[in-house]
Amino acid sequence: MDRSPESVYRLASLALRHDAMQNRGGSSVDLGAAQRECQEHGAYISSGKGYMLLFSPPKEVWTRCPACVDNDQAAVDRHEAAQRLQRANEQRARLVRQACIPSRFVSRSFDNFVATTEDQTRALTVCRDYAESFDNEARKSGASLVLSGKPGTGKSHLCAAVIQSVMSADCWPQYVTCMDMVRMVRATWRKDSDQSENEVLDHLGDRIDLLVIDEIGMQYGTDGEQTIIFDVLDRRYRERKPSILITNQDKAGFKDFVGERIFDRMTEVARWVPFDWQSYRPTARKAGV
Repeated sequence: MDRSPESVYRLASLALRHDAMQNRGGSSVDLGAAQRECQEHGAYISSGKGYMLLFSPPKEVWTRCPACVDNDQAAVDRHEAAQRLQRANEQRARLVRQACIPSRFVSRSFDNFVATTEDQTRALTVCRDYAESFDNEARKSGASLVLSGKPGTGKSHLCAAVIQSVMSADCWPQYVTCMDMVRMVRATWRKDSDQSENEVLDHLGDRIDLLVIDEIGMQYGTDGEQTIIFDVLDRRYRERKPSILITNQDKAGFKDFVGERIFDRMTEVARWVPFDWQSYRPTARKAGV
C-alpha cells in the first residue's frame, strides 16, 4: 500500500469528507450505541443512525473509530501545514530576490549578529528597533540611518537583517551598492537602453519602500556621481522615503563625498550609527563562518 504523505493525506481527506456527508442530517432514526472493533485500535463505542431513503433501501450508518478519525485529521493538518510552510518559503525566496540581497548576507539576522561590546550592542539595538517600528515610524516619516565604520564590522549584516525583517508583500526594500546605482543610471544613457534615466530615478527615488545603499565613498567622487546620488536621495527626502546608507567614511569624509546638500538632508532625517571596532572577518575565518 502507498504510504507516502500525499497518499495518506488523500485517504484521510476522503474519510473525513465521508464522515461529514454522513452527518448532514435528513430523515433518520437513532439506533443507539454498540461496541465495535477497530483492527488497529481495538474496541470502541460507535453510535448509529438509520436513514429512510425515498428511492433506496433503508441504510444504517455507524460512527468510525475515534482514534482513526483523530489520525486522519492529524494527517490532513500535517499536510496543510507543510503546504503553508512551502508557500511561505517560496514567498520569502521571491522577496529576497526582489530585494537584491547578496547571497552571502541572506542568512544574516539580528539573532546571529555577534555583539560583545557596549558599542556593538547599541548598534544592534538601533537597527532592530528601526526594523520593528518601520511600518509605524520610518515608513511614514522617512526616518533613515547612516551606518559608518571600518570594513568587516557588521554594517551590511545588520542592513540585511533589517531588509529581511521589513520585507513583505506590501513592503519593497532593496539593496544596492552605490557604484551599481550609478551604473544603473548611466546605463540609461545608451541608445539601446530600454529604460529612461527618469524611470530609473523614479524607481530608486519613489517606488522602493526602503533603499539600502552600500559602499558609499568607495567611488571616485566625481561631480557626475555626486549628482546621481543627490538625485536619488533628494527624491527620497522629498517623498519621505526611508534609506539606510552604509559607508566606511567618518562624518567629514561622508560629507565631502555626498556633498553638503545631501549631508544636510541626512542630518535632518537620519541617525548616525558608528561601528567603531575592528573587523570581525579574521575571527569569522577562524570560526569557519
